[in-house]
Order: sequence, then C-alpha cells, then structure tokens
Amino acid sequence: MPTRLEPMLATPLAKPPMDEGWAYEIKWDGIRALGYVADSKLKLSARRGSDHTPKYPELASFPEALGGHDAILDGEIVAFDDEGRPRFQLLQRRMGLANEATIRRRSVETPATYVVFDVLWLDGESLLERAYEERREALDGLGLDGPHWRSPRNHVGDGAALWRLVQDRDLEGIVAKRLGSPYRPGKRSREWAKVRNRRGQEFVIGGWMPGEGTRGGRVGSLLVGYYDDAGRFAYAGGVGTGFTQSMLDELTALLKPLERADSPFEVGEDPRIKYAQRARNRGAGPVWVEPELVGEVEFTEWTHEGTLRQSAFKGLRTDKDPREVIRET
Repeated sequence: MPTRLEPMLATPLAKPPMDEGWAYEIKWDGIRALGYVADSKLKLSARRGSDHTPKYPELASFPEALGGHDAILDGEIVAFDDEGRPRFQLLQRRMGLANEATIRRRSVETPATYVVFDVLWLDGESLLERAYEERREALDGLGLDGPHWRSPRNHVGDGAALWRLVQDRDLEGIVAKRLGSPYRPGKRSREWAKVRNRRGQEFVIGGWMPGEGTRGGRVGSLLVGYYDDAGRFAYAGGVGTGFTQSMLDELTALLKPLERADSPFEVGEDPRIKYAQRARNRGAGPVWVEPELVGEVEFTEWTHEGTLRQSAFKGLRTDKDPREVIRET
C-alpha cells in the first residue's frame, strides 16, 4: 500500500455539466482527507500531508467498519449542524487544537463525520486506473454507514435534480465526475468539475489592516489574493467581516511571525492600500505578510476592478496549499 498519495482535484465551473456521461455528488463543506486503513489502524492525511488522526478520536473505531479490509479512501471530514447540513464554521472549533483533553471534549460537543466518496486501494490492489463507476461499486460494497462515517450514494445522470436539491437546502455545491475516468492523484482534472452554490472560495492572505477600537493592535481586515495563470500573486481585495473575537486573536498570532517589509502582491492594487501605506509610519498599516495562510471567504460578486464585494471571512483552511489557490469561475 502506498503511504503517501495526494487527492485528485476538481476544476471549478460556473454550472455543472448536464449530460449522461457524468455522475454527481454533493460538495461537502469540510476538510479533505485521505484515510489509510491497514492492520486495523487509521491514518487521516490532509491535502498537504499533515496527520489529522489525533484530532478526531471519534473516528478511531472506523477500521472496524471495514471488516478487516485494508484500504486507502478519499473523503471529507465534516461537521453537521442541527438540520443535517455540513458547516465549515462548526469544524473550525476542531481545528488547531493540540491539548488531548480539549480535543476529546470538542469531539463530543462538535462531532465530526468522515464522508467517504472514493476508494483508491483495496486489499493489496490499486484501483487508481479503474473507471470511476468501478471504484464507486467497490466503495458501496464496503457498506460504510456508522455513527461517525458514511458513504452517501452518488447520482449517475440527472445532475439537474441533485443541483436543485443543493440549492433548496443551501448546501455548499456539487461535484460532477466523468464516467470511465481514472483517479489522478495530485492532478486538477477536467474529468472532475466542482460548482459552488454560494459565492465563495479560498484566498491566500497577503496582509492585514490594523483594527480600531476593540480591534486596536489586532487584525481589523485581511488583504487577500490568489495565483493567476502566470503564477503571479494577484490582489483580490479586503475582507473585514465574519470574524469572531477568538478568530481575530488566532489570526493576529499566526500572522505576526509572517510579517515582511514589502507587498507580496504582484498584480492589482487597491487605491486604499496606497493611501494606507502612507500612514504606515503612524501604525495604521497595511502590514504585509508572507502568503502562507489560506482562508475561506464568501462574497456577493467580483467587481469590474477584479476585487471582492461584500466579503465575509469563514475560517482558515490549513488543508489547502497556497500555491493551488486560483480565481474560480
């Protein structure tokens, strides 16, 4: 069994492809994780390779659900709200914890579920080159349905029905996967397409503006960007709402060690930054940082200048590689 695979990535589209050559799944609002199960032990590996296993003790008995099978599974760690909808904001309470007692307490207060949607390796055999529908058949045969794990069924054809359900229930979005396609580890392929129901995506933090009043000396707003087709770090605007007090404390602590003298943005500039730059000697910011942290942001639209309108911060994405963050369609 391989010990290190990278998950296959989907290409963002404005709307899902609607023909008979596709299968459709719900896009889960959580943390992507590959699950390695061998010798009745589980390892959860995030996209960037970090080990998430100790953070989710409620999944410790997951290997028993496999009935002795060794496998590599692809899925999403999700926290559901009282109405059964996945909410990334809830999962934020589980991220960044190190104290074992706190982790166990949060596992009861905000339990996580491992939602599995693919199998890459099973009992000594690689399934990477198998067609999507063959891998799904193998996954369905495992019968994963437990207190903290599940494998929701997919929809072959009739993507419009699932898309309507996603919109009606205000879910994150939909993922379309081409029938007959293999699994391509670490590749962003057009054989997988993701469509968001709500406007939003990941952005890389390139700086911050100090707050005023109760936010004095801490983050007031974030300056965020993405990587364009030429690999340049492009400015996407400021994000000044959506923060909790604990989130502001965490961001301030994480961004302080990343400070740098000059702007990391290579493309685009907001006139407000120029104005604020002149005021920096008065401690008014902006404070530039190395573009290493990724956050999830919701917004209403892109402006003609290529910046975000009415944006709100949802939380940090420690599972995302900054260099993979692009402007989604």
